[in-house]
Amino acid sequence: MYSVIIVDDEPWAIKGIRNVFDWKKYGFEITGQFTSAHQAFEFICEESPDLVFTDIRMPEISGLDLIGMTKKRGLDVEFVIVSGFSEFAYAQEALRYGALDYFLKPIDIEMADPLIEKLASHFSKKRSIRNNFILEALTSTDKNERKQLTQLFDGSSNDYFRVLIIYSNSEKTGERKLFDMKHTVEVELGSRKTLYILKSENRTDLEDRLDVAAFTGSDIKTVGISSISNHYENIPKLIKESDLAASKVFLQEEKGIFRYELKINRVKPLIDEISSMIQEKKFEELDDVMMGLLYFFKHHNLGMGEVVYLWNQVVSVLLGTFYEELKDMELDFLNYAELKERFENFDSLGSFLHDIFTYIKELNNQLSNEGDINSYFIQMVKYIDQNYQSKLYLKDLSAKFFINQVYCCQLFKKNLGKTFSEYITDLRIKKACGLLKNTELSIEEIAAKVGYVDYYYFNKVFKKQCGITPSRFRKS
Repeated sequence: MYSVIIVDDEPWAIKGIRNVFDWKKYGFEITGQFTSAHQAFEFICEESPDLVFTDIRMPEISGLDLIGMTKKRGLDVEFVIVSGFSEFAYAQEALRYGALDYFLKPIDIEMADPLIEKLASHFSKKRSIRNNFILEALTSTDKNERKQLTQLFDGSSNDYFRVLIIYSNSEKTGERKLFDMKHTVEVELGSRKTLYILKSENRTDLEDRLDVAAFTGSDIKTVGISSISNHYENIPKLIKESDLAASKVFLQEEKGIFRYELKINRVKPLIDEISSMIQEKKFEELDDVMMGLLYFFKHHNLGMGEVVYLWNQVVSVLLGTFYEELKDMELDFLNYAELKERFENFDSLGSFLHDIFTYIKELNNQLSNEGDINSYFIQMVKYIDQNYQSKLYLKDLSAKFFINQVYCCQLFKKNLGKTFSEYITDLRIKKACGLLKNTELSIEEIAAKVGYVDYYYFNKVFKKQCGITPSRFRKS
């Protein structure tokens, strides 16, 4: 929500401004109203609201003075001037001082919606530019570029940082601010994913600020909480930790608040056992282990870090033992974001591994009708081309088009020269490039249109594919 305060020495005027707009509909929240410009300025300095509606002519401090004083403090606060004086000179002066707009009071009710919609659009674009700046710095390997983040964090060597990532159930912004925004950087990573970087000079304070009750009963789906670091250069690491923690929903599939905790030692003995069974071709025993895999992970309260370790260790053993049989499969080493993109949940990942084991076991007995399978495969590719913006999982597509997941991987490599994931990624990024060139849609909107609800992940994939970030691609 964008915070708004109203300043006017006449209470009736404040009431009129408050009642004429549908604030909530456009993402605004009135956080203060003042008849004293002095009190308003104190509030602005302490809370730094997003927007101030102010009269021009008031006792002692005018609206223009209020703008000037705020700008002098270097505060990022926008102003709208509302006045009973219709002389054009006032409007010119207000705009010269940096006001977003100038309106006469009482505000014409027919002008209310166009005005508030215009303001909402301005703040949306402003937030998008800010998000791009932060993401450019966070994802850059250039230390000088990452140092720009100190503009947001005041650069104090005594500061401690913690990162939270929150996934919501809907695209609407919550009505409550979850944190003291004066000491928090908020970045939208997607329509339902928000990053919070919390800062404090006191390490204990970062624990105290985590009011778990604030997350209860809200529209929040899952919360991931990182560890604490005392250097801003570790923020990319903290982001990864918080996203790994939040990704526990991949296993739990239910609402929760999860702290980052790595438990590789808990899962290592089981993976060693699976590795031995693969090498010794004990496929019947593997079936039993795979049946109880999800229970094992939940029982030991394991998270996404352990899922990544499981996947990459099993892939390593499979390729080392059955390279010729599996070399055309989509068996790549993946990070947590890539795993979530490829598999809907842990059960889907387990199903794919089970199909791999079944394929190896029955390899000598496979006499499939190649003609029918190729026909189904062509239909599958056509479906992907038409639905690339939707969530696409190999498990669902293989069932829809009657092709075994493992054999499906072979067909992608054999017929298209790339894996299933590579094909979809190439398709989405090509579509994104076209939209960046030929439309004025924001980068967040383009990411969503090509199938990436997570803007942070889209930014990284685009850079990996094209060598530059989406914003730099657009500028070039």
